[in-house]
Amino acid sequence: MTILKTLNLSKVYPGTEPVVAVDKVNFMLEKGEHIAIVGDSGSGKSTLLHMLGGVDKPTEGQIFIQDVDVTTLNEKDMAIFRRRNIGIIYQFFNLIPNLTVEKNILLPLLLDGRKADPSFLQEVVQTLGIENKTKRFPQQLSGGEQQRVAIARSLVTRPAVILADEPTGNLDRKNTEEITSLFRLVNQRFQTTLVLITHDEKVALSCDRVLTMVDGALHERRAS
Repeated sequence: MTILKTLNLSKVYPGTEPVVAVDKVNFMLEKGEHIAIVGDSGSGKSTLLHMLGGVDKPTEGQIFIQDVDVTTLNEKDMAIFRRRNIGIIYQFFNLIPNLTVEKNILLPLLLDGRKADPSFLQEVVQTLGIENKTKRFPQQLSGGEQQRVAIARSLVTRPAVILADEPTGNLDRKNTEEITSLFRLVNQRFQTTLVLITHDEKVALSCDRVLTMVDGALHERRAS
């Protein structure tokens, strides 16, 4: 089942000399796939991720998520669609400091006026090893623990796809290895569809597929 598809997706930043950040990208993502997108700084990979997440609008082309052309949605409808269908994980965690871990995880549901499934929430926090941290605040956690909370928050709505922008970029090697293993576990246990933007070759090679951005164009290579 195809979860995500792009058609001739492009992003051009205007100026005296227009900058083509993403150049006619076409790719498909099947349910349960775990892929990495790598590339040098400025190659366009983060711009691509922001468009897939509905944070940025393409100059041209289409993005289909679960057969919905999200490029046609207005800002309000896109915000609702994103909350319900797209999980986003950032390098710097983006946790709310005055909310407990549990409320940070539940935030997408609370914003959407929905109630949590207690058994699913428990399964998520146990899988991520933070079941004993739910009453703490973000500043009481290590960087690796904060990223686990961010992963839990991205999972709690059971999204169609999770997009992770350099999710290990702010972690040391030990925590990077642990988070990389957790992504694999989450992918297998919850059949989650994952797209990871990363500079880290070891993180990329833990995925099923590796795509490379070069000057805005997307090329595929097989992870060994």
